[in-house]
Formats: sequence, C-alpha cells, structure tokens
Amino acid sequence: MTGKNARQNAFLRLVSGKESETPSVRQRYSLIPTSEAVIGRDPHCQVVLDALKYRMVSRRHAIIRPLSLSPDGEISWILCDLDSANGTYLNGKRLQECQQVFPGDRITLGYDGPQLVFSSEVVERRTTISANTSVAGNTSSQDYSKPDSVSFTQLFPIISTGKDLTSKAYLIPGILTVIFVVLMFATVGKPEANQVIVAIYIAFAAYYFIYQLCGKHKPWWVLLSMGLSTVLILVSPILDLFIFVFRELLPGRLPSGQESITFTELLVRMFFGAGLMEELLKILPVIAIYFIGLKLSSPWKERIGVWEPLDGILLGAASAVGFTLLETLGQYVPEATQNAAIQAGTETGQLVGLQLLIPRILGSVAGHMAYSGYLGYFIGLAVLKPKLGGQILLVGYLSASALHALWNTTGANNALLLVIVGVLSYAFLMAAILKARVLSPNREENFATRFFGNK
Repeated sequence: MTGKNARQNAFLRLVSGKESETPSVRQRYSLIPTSEAVIGRDPHCQVVLDALKYRMVSRRHAIIRPLSLSPDGEISWILCDLDSANGTYLNGKRLQECQQVFPGDRITLGYDGPQLVFSSEVVERRTTISANTSVAGNTSSQDYSKPDSVSFTQLFPIISTGKDLTSKAYLIPGILTVIFVVLMFATVGKPEANQVIVAIYIAFAAYYFIYQLCGKHKPWWVLLSMGLSTVLILVSPILDLFIFVFRELLPGRLPSGQESITFTELLVRMFFGAGLMEELLKILPVIAIYFIGLKLSSPWKERIGVWEPLDGILLGAASAVGFTLLETLGQYVPEATQNAAIQAGTETGQLVGLQLLIPRILGSVAGHMAYSGYLGYFIGLAVLKPKLGGQILLVGYLSASALHALWNTTGANNALLLVIVGVLSYAFLMAAILKARVLSPNREENFATRFFGNK
C-alpha cells in the first residue's frame, strides 16, 4: 500500500549584503537533517563563501546544526558563532550564545557582511509500505524485526556494520595488534628482533593514546615522517654539532660515572646538555613541516602543516617517538644487556634488556613525548598569535627543557621524586591538550562526533 508523507527541507539562501536578490542555484545551500553545516571561507565548510569577495568572513565563521524533532515531526535548527573575528548577527543582533533559527531569519556574517536567509519548504513524497510492516511500530530497514524472528544481519552482524567497523570499532588498531603479535611469535628466540618489534608496538600504543586525546586527524604518513626525520638527525653529523654547542661551549657536559657533583650543578648540566639540546633536536622536524606547509595550497597545507596547537602536539609527540626508539634500542638496552650478560650470563642480559625496554618506551608518555608534545603546543600557539610568537616559543622551549632536565636529574637521585616529576610532565601534556582543544579553530569539526555522531 502507499501513502503520502510531507517532508520539510531546510536550506540557506545567500543574498548580497543587505539587498535581497532572487537566489540562483549556487546561492542555495541545502541543510541535511542528520548533520551540521559549518559556514565560512574554508573549502572544507559545508557552506563555502567566496574568500576574495567576503574577506570579513572567518575561515570557520558559524555553524548551524539540527537540534531535535518536535512533536509534529519538524526539525529545529540552532545557530552558533565559532569565535569569528567579526561576529555573527541574527536579525540584526549580535549572537552571544547559540540560538534557534526560524524560517525567514537573517544570518549576517560580520556587521556588514553577507546575509543568509534561513528557509524551509514542505515537499510531498510517497512512501511504499510493505503489507507485512506494522505502521504503528514505524518499522524501517534498520534491522527492526519481530520478537520471535532473527534476521540474517543479526546472525552475521559483520555484513551490516559497513563503514562503522573502521570508523567506530578501532579496527585498524586491532589489525595492527594482530600483526605485531604474529611478529612477536615469529621472533621468539631472536632477542634483538623481538625487542625491536615489542618497542615499536608499545610506542605505537602510547602515541595512539595521545592521538585519541587530541581528537584531530593528521595523516599517518606525516606523523611517521616526523619520527623518521628525528632518527635521521640523530644519526647525522647534526648531532655532533649539537653536542659540541650544548655540552662543550655551553655548560651542558654530562657527568662521568665517577664524578661527584651537587644536585644543583647536575640540574644545570642536564638543562643545557639534555633539556635544551634534545628538545631542540626533536622539534626541528616540526619547524621544517611548518615551513613546508606554508608553501602548499589548500587543503594540503592544513592537513600537513602546523596551524594550531593540536598540530604542534601531534607532530612533536611523533618526533619524540623516533627519538625514544633510537635512544632506547641503540643505546640504553644494548648497554644494559651487555653489562648484565657479563655479570650473570647471556639469558639474564636479554631479560634485563627487555625489562628496561618496556618502561622506557611506555614511560615516554610522561617523558620524551610529554616534553616535545608540550613544546609543540607552544609552536601551534605561536602560529595562532604571531605578534607574540617569539615570547610564546621562548616560554615553551624553556619550560619543556626544564621538565626534561628535572626528570634526568631526579632519576639519578630519588625514585619518589622521579614519580612526582613524571606525573607533573604528564599533567603538563594533558593540560596542553585540553587547552589546545579549546583553542582549536576546528574544534566543532574535531569533536562534534562525540556528541552528535555525524561521522
């Protein structure tokens, strides 16, 4: 049987300035009832305005989103300003908080900017209803069934999950975990290869934790290039130059095993020889990718470069992963393994090496990734506020280096202090991530799925 239904379509009409015009096809923007629409000059917006014609409009100026269904089946829409430079006006009044819009309302982007008229229309449509479908139950094709029956997709849910399986079920991390587990089994009896596999997997898991907290997408190959770039720097003559500058010219010479110095002197040496030197080394790839991004055109420059604090955190932490892996696998684990093997045998040496590897890699969330991610936050902040960029970068560089030096100094003296410094470093990174999410110009796009489920 067939029956008639009325569907209400909402849309925005662009009018030139304050003069109403008959809109063309290009001046009408349909609104989807199941997703929000961002208005601005950014090509990624759902309602894109000409960047040359409307300079007063921000890249992401305002957002209009479906709110709820009313008792009669109509969808309510709310309008929010996205901290735009020139403000958003609704019917001539500047928008302070999110506000519901009704047909005929005029949305002005900036005081004298372009106007968008919110409109709706009722469209008649025919809906075919199966004779076996209960109208009262309002059943649909979304896997509703009778209580005493089981559908094919219920028996084999993997068939009906579609894209949700990759976007919402952490399928990719699961696949990588299975691959690494197989590789770990394959390298049993080969301690060096097994240590590399274990270290890479733990580093991936630790970084993925930070990536999820940031909530912003960054191409995996960009993040991987950060880690590889740092590794290349460490095995190049650049490292020798940094050692000469920070540990020979500056007071950063690290103490030898038999040298006895005070806590304050050790802290100063670690500040120059470990903090300032290593944080600058790790952040070099981030600075390079920032300048590369400036040379690219949209949308690549936004995807690759540094445009906000979240970008800096993700890239800085990725660089730190490469530093941690090379430092751990190339220096600390081999030294510990060799020393233990001399004293207690080869098997004991291998066990000691693995015992050292796990906390060093996993602890990088409160170590190298924390320092470099924190410094990356300041790089992104300097991009957002270029007039104060120099001061911002100086504060970030010194504070990240101080945390690094404090960790190295306390590690040689007191385990309890080491815990305190580690927690403090982790807290600094988490605070930077939370603040970066607030400051993000793309926060609606980054975090809308947490509340509206649009992606």
